[in-house]
Amino acid sequence: MASTGKNAPARSDYPIAMNAIEELRSLLGADGVLSQPQELAPYLTDWRGRYRGSALAVVQPRNTQQVAELVRWCAGRKLAIVPQGGNTGLVGGATPDESGGALVLSTRRINRIRAVDTVNDTLTAEAGCLLAQLQQAAAAHQRLFPLSMASEGSCSIGGNLATNAGGTQVLRYGNARELTLGLEVVLADGSIWDGLRGLRKHNCGYDLKQLFIGAEGTLGIITAATVKLFPAPQAQLACLFAVADLGAAIGLLERARAAGGPALTAFEVISQACVDLVGTVLGARRPLFARNHPWLVLLEWTDHEDHAHALRQCEALGASALQAGAVQDIIVATSLADSASLWAMRERIPEAQARAGGNVKHDIALPLGVMQAFVQETERELLALNPNLQAYVFGHLGDGNLHFNVGARPGTAPASVFALEERINAIVFAAVTRYGGSISAEHGIGQLRRDLAQRTMEPVERQLMQTIKKALDPYGRMNPGKVI
Repeated sequence: MASTGKNAPARSDYPIAMNAIEELRSLLGADGVLSQPQELAPYLTDWRGRYRGSALAVVQPRNTQQVAELVRWCAGRKLAIVPQGGNTGLVGGATPDESGGALVLSTRRINRIRAVDTVNDTLTAEAGCLLAQLQQAAAAHQRLFPLSMASEGSCSIGGNLATNAGGTQVLRYGNARELTLGLEVVLADGSIWDGLRGLRKHNCGYDLKQLFIGAEGTLGIITAATVKLFPAPQAQLACLFAVADLGAAIGLLERARAAGGPALTAFEVISQACVDLVGTVLGARRPLFARNHPWLVLLEWTDHEDHAHALRQCEALGASALQAGAVQDIIVATSLADSASLWAMRERIPEAQARAGGNVKHDIALPLGVMQAFVQETERELLALNPNLQAYVFGHLGDGNLHFNVGARPGTAPASVFALEERINAIVFAAVTRYGGSISAEHGIGQLRRDLAQRTMEPVERQLMQTIKKALDPYGRMNPGKVI
C-alpha cells in the first residue's frame, strides 16, 4: 500500500544548507540535478505503485568519479542515498522514504559499454546500461550474454546485480551472481573499489563482489561490472508441453536434462489459470492446444550445430515423453517466430495480471520434490479463506522458482483480494517455511519483504548481516530502510 506520510519528519529536521541544490549542480552540472516536483515524480514511485516517497533531489552523475564525489558530499551533510537504476523493481527497493531528506541517485547516465573482450569472453559495462544493451553488444561480437527477462528493455544491469536477478535462463547459466566476474563499487565513505577483474580464478581471500550482489545498494553503489560471455548458439527453439500436474512437469524436467544436458536453457511452468487470464484480458490469441490442460511447460532448447539438429532433438524428446505417457500434448516451434509467439504468452502474464486489477505477489523458491504438495496444500488453504481467490502460478520451474500470485476469480472485485493481503501472505509464507523454501527467489527484499525476512532468518544469519552492514555503512545512509 502507498505510504501516508503521517509520521514523516519535517524537512527542516535535516541539516541541509539552503544552497544544497546549487552545490549539487556545481558538482554535476545543471542537467545532472532534478529538483522540481514534476521532474522528481517518476523517480519517487515504484513500478507497481505501492510505495511513494520524497527526496531532496534526483541526481544523475555521468561517471564513477562523480558518484564518489556525491557520496562524499552526502556523508558531509548526513544525507541518505537511494540508488536507482531502471526503477523496474517489484519490492520497493529503489524508492525513498517520505522524509524528503535523501537523494535519489539515478544511474541512467552512467551507461557506457566499456569493453568487449572476445578472447577472454567478457564484457565490462556501467551500471546504467540497460540489460538489452549488454545482450546486443554481446550479439554484435557473436557472443551471448544470457541474463534475460521480460523487462530487459528497461531494467539496468546495476539493478540486476543489486537484486541478484534471475530470469529465464538460470537453469543453464545461473543467476546474475554466477555471471559476474568483477565489480566497481563506490563505498559509503566515497572511496572507490576497483574490482573489475575478468578472472575466472581469483583466490585471494574473501570474494568481496558477492557482498554487493543482492545487497540492493545497502552496502555500496555498483557503478560497473565485468560479466561472462558465451558462444552464441546457432539455434534456439521453444517447445510447449501439456502436463497433468506439477509432478509430471518435474518428471519432464528430469527427462529433458538427461536428453539435452546444457542444451536445455529454460524450463518454465504455467498454470491454465494464467493462460486463460492472458487470453481474456489481453485479447484474442491463437489456440495452443485442442483442449485445455491444467499445466503447461515452456522449454527452450539451444543448439551449437544448426536449427535442423535442434528440431530433431526437440522432436525426439517430445516423442519419447508422449510414448511414456509423461505428457499429454506437444507443440514444437519450427521457427524463431513460432518460438517468440510461445514466449510472448509466458512473458505477458504479469501485464495481464496488472490489467486485471493486480494481485498479491509471491516470488518464492522451493525444493523441486515438494513443489506439487506445496501448491496443492496452499491452494486449498486459500480457497478455505475465500472461495473467490485464484492462484496464478507460473515461473522458472527448472531452478525451483515459482511466482505464486493470488488474485481474484473472474467476476470478483480485485479489492476483495487486497483486503485479505495479510492473511494471504501468512498462509503462503507459512507453507513456504514448512516446505523448506525461501520467501524471495529473484525479486529481492526491498521494503516489501524486509520485516518478514528478518523474522524468518536464522539468528546467526541475521547477526552476520547486521555486522556486515555496520562495517560497510556505519551510519546507515546507503539505501536506508531496505533489506535489513
